[in-house]
Amino acid sequence: MNLMPLVFDRFEHYVKNQAPKVASFHPHFEAALWEMVVNGGKRFRPKLLLSIVASYKPKMLEKAFAPALALEILHTYSLIHDDLPAMDNAPLRRGFQTLHTKYDETSATLVGDGLNTHAFYLLTKAKLKPKTKVKLIQCLSYNGGIYGMVLGQALDCYFEHQKLPLKQLRFIHLNKTAKLIAASLQMGGILADCDKKTRKSLYKLGLDLGLFFQIRDDIVDATQSEQEAGKPTQHDTDKNSYVNLLGLEAAKKEAKNLSDSILTQFKTLNPKANKILNELLSHYFIF
Repeated sequence: MNLMPLVFDRFEHYVKNQAPKVASFHPHFEAALWEMVVNGGKRFRPKLLLSIVASYKPKMLEKAFAPALALEILHTYSLIHDDLPAMDNAPLRRGFQTLHTKYDETSATLVGDGLNTHAFYLLTKAKLKPKTKVKLIQCLSYNGGIYGMVLGQALDCYFEHQKLPLKQLRFIHLNKTAKLIAASLQMGGILADCDKKTRKSLYKLGLDLGLFFQIRDDIVDATQSEQEAGKPTQHDTDKNSYVNLLGLEAAKKEAKNLSDSILTQFKTLNPKANKILNELLSHYFIF
């Protein structure tokens, strides 16, 4: 029996019950703070973290919920800021009004700031050994900050209307998307007390997974309708994308090469991790 859906359900319940209580006379700050966290999403990054813990040290699963939530709210802050008028100016996220459209731009900016810092507060309060907490904080801040996601976002925004060579596009997506996915797997390895070699393998797997998902998204945008994809498509015509730089068939070939490599890397992990990750991810490799 696959127990991971039960673990993910327990985590979802945990998320909904962890909304911070912020005593103030602000009319909507406390409500807005947790709104985008509970408004769905695939919980992809926490699921990767929890999958590794379940594979290597299942007795740590309950203690892994707080770090998994820290990871999720850091990701959520990045989405809130990504949707702001200064960036994508998006009206909807996960089928709900974005915070700057429901409330105001200042509130959305400050909620994002609050979630960013709250992620690290959660890690400090987790019921873990101090050495483990430090490793988790270092991993999340490195990959989610100026050496990872924030750098990638800065580059992506600055060069949005300039055609880049493939090497530079790959650098942007390694930082903007792949490093936080890699951190998800590596944080799972830290919590499960995996050896350095395994944690390094998990990180490499995460980088490849992040690049695969970016290429996959570019292919979906170019080939599927909004109804088929479940989100707006045909928006990358003038943007730097793998389809625009390589052509559709070459982009599909690149995605296939990455998916083959990822499936091979699954097999280098322990059998339980191979099984759980295949069950979680293999359907993405069919498009």
